Amino acid sequence: MSFTSIPVLDLSLAKDPATKLAFLADLRHALMEVGFLYLQHVGISQEVFDQVIREGKSFFDIPKEEKLKIEMKNAPSFLGYSRLSAEITAGAIDHREQIDLSTEHPLPEPGAPLHYNLLAPNQWPSPKVLPSFRQVFTDYMKKMGEISIYFTSLIAEAIELPANAFDKYFDKDQQHKLKIVKYPDVGTLGKEGKEGNQGVGPHKDSMLSSYLLQASHHRGLQVQNMFGEWIDCPPIPGTLVVAIGQGLEALTQGVCVSTTHRVLSPAAGEGARFSIPFFQGVRGDTTFDDLEKVGVGQVPEHVKEQRRRVLEASGGQRLDDVEFTFRSGGVATTLGEATLRNRVKSHPDVGERWYPEILRSLREEQSRAAAGSRNSTVGGGAAMVPEGKTVEAH
Repeated sequence: MSFTSIPVLDLSLAKDPATKLAFLADLRHALMEVGFLYLQHVGISQEVFDQVIREGKSFFDIPKEEKLKIEMKNAPSFLGYSRLSAEITAGAIDHREQIDLSTEHPLPEPGAPLHYNLLAPNQWPSPKVLPSFRQVFTDYMKKMGEISIYFTSLIAEAIELPANAFDKYFDKDQQHKLKIVKYPDVGTLGKEGKEGNQGVGPHKDSMLSSYLLQASHHRGLQVQNMFGEWIDCPPIPGTLVVAIGQGLEALTQGVCVSTTHRVLSPAAGEGARFSIPFFQGVRGDTTFDDLEKVGVGQVPEHVKEQRRRVLEASGGQRLDDVEFTFRSGGVATTLGEATLRNRVKSHPDVGERWYPEILRSLREEQSRAAAGSRNSTVGGGAAMVPEGKTVEAH
């Protein structure tokens, strides 16, 4: 049977030798059978969570001209403010407004690889309108970075790898990312709302793991089980929602499952939904060749057999709206290059200004895929499906 709800795990149990083994067993179940979980008692007080939520919501109340001063297209880093309905997922417009932040880095040296542009200072809102915003989110991202690295060590232990198995993929000053997102209810979207209620289209996260703070009472996040059914992931106070990314599925030889998910905009009259996802970073210079041929070592065969039994119990196949796309063979040879191409695909306005050659290449790929699909359909064969896009949103 496939899952019908999202498991809740207590991180404090992992820190007690008397309860750690039971925690790791529950974690293995969540990794193999769901790919999503709630995590409670993570080491952040409710007071801090509340402060992060207040500051995050307050961003959307500042004057429009202040937001546009830090618009994403102002810089090649893909950090900054995105207007409502400025991003595309699964071929459709995402009805959300957001700001992208990251753990900060200095600007790259001249001549550095192009994807180093993603390592940069943030575009912060002016302290005149949000005096506490920068400090609150700087502190929160630092703490979440520590939690994510620790939790990744527990993932390794849960599938019987050394606790430090993934450490080679983290820089000493690893960049992590965070978004603050507002999903307006469809009643406020006007004409755009008539085109659908896609907050974020079906997608899988790209790297290792993400940690979502659901910042309002709204439902909307849904996770797809192995039967293709959409399962609600409603807010639970005091928890983070952890999603497993395609990078982790690839590195663990399919044992840890990256699960398709989506966000539906709130219905008319329900008010806006807010969310604050944190995305654990991975060293951008990591090559796909290393990931596929070296990786973290072999997961024990009996652990992989346990995953095979999970799949067999669900009928031997996985019905999924999004293809697994974390693989080599494309234009990109490193994770950083692939991430940059994905960002250009998600934000073509930034691509037009800073990366016109990459945007041109992506549009040519899409045109060839569309032509192949038409030709195959006319000939009576199976249509070619262009590779999906991994995105960062919840």
